[in-house]
Amino acid sequence: MSIQILPPQLANQIAAGEVVERPASVVKELVENSLDAGATRIDVEIEKGGARLIRIRDNGCGIHKAELAMALARHATSKIASLDDLEAIMSLGFRGEALASISSVSRLTLTSRTAGQNEAWQAYAEGRDMDVTVKPAAHPCGTTLEVLDLFYNTPARRKFMRTEKTEFTHIDEVIRRIALARFDVAISLSHNGKLMRQYRAVSDEKQRERRLGAICGTAFMQHALRIDWQHDGLGLRGWVVDPSGSRQVSDLQYCYVNGRMMRDKLINHAIRQAFQTQLQDDQQPAYVLYLEIDPHQVDVNVHPAKHEVRFHQSRLVHDFIYQGVMSVLQASATALSTTLHAEELAPRWQPENRQAAGGNHFAQPAARRSDGASALPAWQAKENTYSKREGAVYQHLLKTPQASAAEPAPRPAAKEPPLAAHAQSFGRLLTVLQNQYALLEQGENLLLMALPIASRWLKQAQLQPGETGLKPQPLLIPVRLKIAGPERVTAQENTSLLSQMGIDLQAEGDHLILRAVPLPLRTQNLQILIPELLGYLARQQTPSATQLAQWLARREDREAQNWNHSQAITLVAELERLCPQLLKSPPSGLLQALEIESAINALKHE
Repeated sequence: MSIQILPPQLANQIAAGEVVERPASVVKELVENSLDAGATRIDVEIEKGGARLIRIRDNGCGIHKAELAMALARHATSKIASLDDLEAIMSLGFRGEALASISSVSRLTLTSRTAGQNEAWQAYAEGRDMDVTVKPAAHPCGTTLEVLDLFYNTPARRKFMRTEKTEFTHIDEVIRRIALARFDVAISLSHNGKLMRQYRAVSDEKQRERRLGAICGTAFMQHALRIDWQHDGLGLRGWVVDPSGSRQVSDLQYCYVNGRMMRDKLINHAIRQAFQTQLQDDQQPAYVLYLEIDPHQVDVNVHPAKHEVRFHQSRLVHDFIYQGVMSVLQASATALSTTLHAEELAPRWQPENRQAAGGNHFAQPAARRSDGASALPAWQAKENTYSKREGAVYQHLLKTPQASAAEPAPRPAAKEPPLAAHAQSFGRLLTVLQNQYALLEQGENLLLMALPIASRWLKQAQLQPGETGLKPQPLLIPVRLKIAGPERVTAQENTSLLSQMGIDLQAEGDHLILRAVPLPLRTQNLQILIPELLGYLARQQTPSATQLAQWLARREDREAQNWNHSQAITLVAELERLCPQLLKSPPSGLLQALEIESAINALKHE
C-alpha cells in the first residue's frame, strides 16, 4: 500500500481514540474549555448516559464569529502560540484537538456569543472533509456545545460503551472532581431532564467546607485534617483523612496540580508513604489535595488525557508532599495524645480539670445528636461509655476528702486507685509567672516549676532511642555540610549510634549529606547543630545514646522560650507521661515549694 495523506475526518477519528474514551471524557474536555473561557456558571445536561446528548452551557467570554470555524479545526487553539507558552501552561486545555476530535465521532453544534456582538452564531461540521457551516442563532453571552449521538459513525467504539447508569456514574465523578477544583464556579448536572447535582459557587472558608462536605460526605468531614504547607515556591493545601477514618472513606482520593485533575503516581506514592505506618495493608489514604507549583517546573504534556504530569524536580516535589502530609498527621497524633492524656489523668488525680483540658467527660453523659448517634469523636464516645452506677461511685470518690498524715485512711479510700493516684501528678496548673515558671497547686501546697528545666527533661526523654531507636524523619531538602576530616572520621566511627538516634548522615567527598533527623530535632538549625554534635562526639571516649540525648536536650535549651498557659499545661502533661520518675524524685532546679504558712499566719486576726 502506498503512503498517502489521511482524510481529515479519519485523522480526527484516530485522534478521538486518545481524547474521547467515553462520554465522561467529552464532558471533561468541554467543561475544562468553559473554565478556560472564564465561566462562573456551567450547566451540564445529559441524556441516556451521554450516548444520546451531552450539552454544556456556560457564561464565559464566548467565541467571535470569525473564529467559530477555526475552533472546530484540528490543532487550533487560543491558549498557546509558541514553545515558550508550552513550557509554562496554566490553562486546562492547550492542544486544540478536543472539539475537532469530538465533532468527528458525533453530531456537534457550537453556539456562541461574545459581549461585543449583537447576535450569536452557530457552527457545525459535516461531510468527509468536515467543512464548517456558520449561521445566526439566539444565545446569551457565553457558549453552548451540543454533542448528539456519540460514536454514531464508529460502531466499534459505541459497542464498548457500558450501561446508561455506568456511563452517567463516570460523568458524575468528573463533575465532582471539577467542582472540587473550582469552588468559585457554580455547576449543575442534569440527567434525562432531572437535576442530579447542583454545586453553588462559594467564596469564604466556611462555605467551601460545606461544599466539600456535600461532595465528599459527612464521614470525610468528620475525620478531615486541614493542610496548608509552603516551601520555596511550592504550596500544598487541602485535607487528608486521619488514619481512624481511612477505612470509611478510602475511595476518596482527589489531587490537583495548579488546578488540574491528576492521577499521578509520584504524588500518590508520597501520600501513601506518609501514611504507611498508620494504615493496615487493606486500607488506602483518603484526601483532597491541591499542589501549587511554578508552571515552568512541571510538564503537563505527557499523557493523552492529561491525567499525569512530569516534575522537573520530582524528588523535591515528592519529599515536599510527604513532609506536608506527615506533619499534619503527626500534629494530629500529638494533639490527640495530649487530649487523651489530659482526659485520662485530670479526673483521677484532682477534683478539677486543668483549664486547657476541657470539661470532665466522666461527670456527664455523652452528648447526643438528633439522630441518636454520639456527637463526640469515636475515641471520646468510647471514653464516655460508662454506667450510671460507675459514674456515681466515681463522683463519690472525687468528693472524698484526703486523709491527713496523722490519721489512718478509711478502708474504702485505701482500696480505690483514684485517690491513691493523686500523688502521681505535679498538681493543677494555676498560672505562669514571668513566662518561665508554672505555679502549681498540689493538695494544700503550692509549687513553682522551672519550665525551661522541665522542657529539657522532656526533650531528653523524647530523644532516648530505646530498643528500636528513634524514627528518622526525611528532610524536605537534604542538608549538604562541609565538614573537616576529623569530624568526618567521627561520623563514620559513630554511624551506628547516629542511626540509633534517627540521624542519617552520608559521606560525599569532603561533605556530609544530612538526609533525616528525629522529630524532636526538626526545628533546630541543622547547619549549626550537626557540626557541633560531631565535635561533641569527637571529645568523648565511648559516647552512649543517653549521653547524646542529654547533650542535645541541654543544647536546645540555649534560647529562652516565653511560655504561655496552654503551652505550660501541655508540657506538664507530657512530663508526667514520659518522665514519671520525676514525680517521685524531682531533680534539683525543677521544683520549689512555696512557704505559705507564714503568709497565712500574717493574715490571721487575733
